[in-house]
Amino acid sequence: MTAADLVRHWDDQQAAYIAEREQRFAVMVDVLRQVAGDEPMTVLDLACGPGSLAARVLDAVPNSRVVAVDYDPVLLDLAAEYLAPYGDRVRIVDADLTGEWRGAMAEEGFAGAVSTTALHWLWPADLVRLFAEVAEVLRPGGVFLDGDHFRFDGRSPHIARWAADHDRRTQEEAFAAGAQSWDRWWGSLSERLGHAERVAERDRRFAGRDATPSTAIDFRLAALSQAGFAEVGTAWQLYDDYVTYAVRG
Repeated sequence: MTAADLVRHWDDQQAAYIAEREQRFAVMVDVLRQVAGDEPMTVLDLACGPGSLAARVLDAVPNSRVVAVDYDPVLLDLAAEYLAPYGDRVRIVDADLTGEWRGAMAEEGFAGAVSTTALHWLWPADLVRLFAEVAEVLRPGGVFLDGDHFRFDGRSPHIARWAADHDRRTQEEAFAAGAQSWDRWWGSLSERLGHAERVAERDRRFAGRDATPSTAIDFRLAALSQAGFAEVGTAWQLYDDYVTYAVRG
């Protein structure tokens, strides 16, 4: 199975778990195009996974470059192969967002930074620190877009229940249409050359990292404001799935 096949199945699998995934991508790409205008743009993709969003940015934003960062050696290997046709418009970086990831950057003054359904894996204290670091690498007027799950807490029991039911129905419909489950997709990678070694390295890197508590939208927006962004808000929402934006002053 080619890298393109694997990423296509990844996209279908992710769309089962992430309602209206393509719509949030479209919103994010549209914002980047408005920020870029006719000028070249370099975008930082945080926790890039296999390169799904990076490819959409490169396809849709003229004269764009992407620096794609992740710490998962399995997904990084797939991203490197999948994004290879874009040549020097993309650079793959192996770095841990909870550590000194900025030391791996050869670029500064990014016009945009993006992330999708990844940063909820970080502890709140790590999120606050990361947001401040993202603000520092963006140029003035640069925008940070984060599409993620910001779960409702005990203050909003009704909409939390509605959101959970919507997630359940989305998954049922996607799996009935043939989308792979999370476990089945990861199983499809097992025949790739060097896969076992990369999985062992992945297990070593993430050993001892406990599940993190979910955070609500008000925490995220407050953390972005505290990080020094001049303007923060919500660009798109569907129940507890959001695209937040933060603009550096």
